[in-house]
Amino acid sequence: MADTTATAATAHPAPSVHIRALITWLAVYPAITVVQLLLGPSLGGLPVPLRVLAITVLVVPTVVYLLVPGLLKARVALLRRRRG
Repeated sequence: MADTTATAATAHPAPSVHIRALITWLAVYPAITVVQLLLGPSLGGLPVPLRVLAITVLVVPTVVYLLVPGLLKARVALLRRRRG
């Protein structure tokens, strides 16, 4: 069976560390903002470390498993359109 990973990697190289940082920020900032807006009033009575814990328990998996992969796919689609 042929290895398609090498073909995909040569077609669209991995983004630079700067692009990855931007993509991560584009996922993290809105996610934290939304969770803070939705849960901020409910979590207001908790000490700061517990508030941060509650927010990060929701935000980190969402960013890692949904938002960053989605943004990376959108980046590839945009690159294809520009080349196409």
